[in-house]
Amino acid sequence: MTEAVETKDLSKSPLEAIQERLGAKMIEHNGWSMPESYGDVLLEYAAVRECGCGVIDLSSRGRILVSGTEAVQFLNGLITNDMKTLAVNSWMPAAFPNVQGRLIASVRVMRLMDEGTDKNVSPAFLIDTEAATHEKVLKTIERFTLAGDFRVKDVTGETAMLSVQGKKATDVVRTVLGDAAAGVAANQLTQIADNTGSRDGAPANSPSPASNQATVIRASHTGTDGFDLVVNAERAGSLWEALQSAGACPVGYEALEILRIEAGLPCYGADMDETNVVTEAALDDAVSYTKGCYVGQEIIARIKYRGHVARKLTGMTFEQAVTVAVGATVNSEDDKEVGRVTSVTYSPHLGRTIALAYLKYDFLAAGTSLRLSSADGDCRARVSELPFVRETA
Repeated sequence: MTEAVETKDLSKSPLEAIQERLGAKMIEHNGWSMPESYGDVLLEYAAVRECGCGVIDLSSRGRILVSGTEAVQFLNGLITNDMKTLAVNSWMPAAFPNVQGRLIASVRVMRLMDEGTDKNVSPAFLIDTEAATHEKVLKTIERFTLAGDFRVKDVTGETAMLSVQGKKATDVVRTVLGDAAAGVAANQLTQIADNTGSRDGAPANSPSPASNQATVIRASHTGTDGFDLVVNAERAGSLWEALQSAGACPVGYEALEILRIEAGLPCYGADMDETNVVTEAALDDAVSYTKGCYVGQEIIARIKYRGHVARKLTGMTFEQAVTVAVGATVNSEDDKEVGRVTSVTYSPHLGRTIALAYLKYDFLAAGTSLRLSSADGDCRARVSELPFVRETA
């Protein structure tokens, strides 16, 4: 009885019925039911990393639509990057800090087509964040909706997000959505008509989710080429099936975690949280030091101009496959505690165990030798630059 109640309370992707038909093993993660794997994790991993492409359901991520004539002004006061420099049909990483400069959430901010007229332009943004920080971001920005022309709408429940990742991602997206979608450049996006189903809807340049609209974002979650596709929830199934028919292999959370760690991408709740200053979490690209004031800006700027953070997230590579626990203490060669492990996996591509860890500043240089305890006894690792795996042509 308890299990049934807990399962019922989980949020579910619009794709869950398809995933179950495909034989996916479903797990709970951050309050969502999601596919851990479709039966062969190594096959799913290889589809993305080696020579094919995978399709991943990222619908559990939060999607929040922000618009209004004062949207740029309000967002600029809340996040670390400069919204004034963000052009229409492009995106940038950013972070929401608290007043101490510590991390509330890591996000992507996408600028959609402007609403309104030339004399009364109303910028529109789509904020994408992890499931673990969805409610935090929503509550942070909703507080300002009565302060001016600043409108906030949570569109997570009415949309789905599918990610196509891998060397053949461009070919698959071109087959399903056409040349305009496949031709989107890095850190850019476009909004097009999704013709994978038969329903009619609003025009493709509408910033709100429309029944026949796909927002195509060129972005990677794996260190390979990739696209994120945001569509109306009712169309998610037909798009998934079209991508799979075009050659995309369904990929679950377990394979995605291996790919994420290989790509050196931090995850909220594992590699970063509100105990971390934004710049400790390897989010340097998410911070502008020229935009002016925002929440937590004084602390973040002071750390930069003082020299550096006391510790930072970096990579560690082990000589072979070892069993290292998340949270394991990292020691220097002279047995001083210098850090802790936050994420760890075996990398099939490298043939060894790799980990993300916070290390003290003096031990961040690539090649630095470190010592840890593992289930296999004491072991050694070396500091590695991120990402662990770099895409090759």
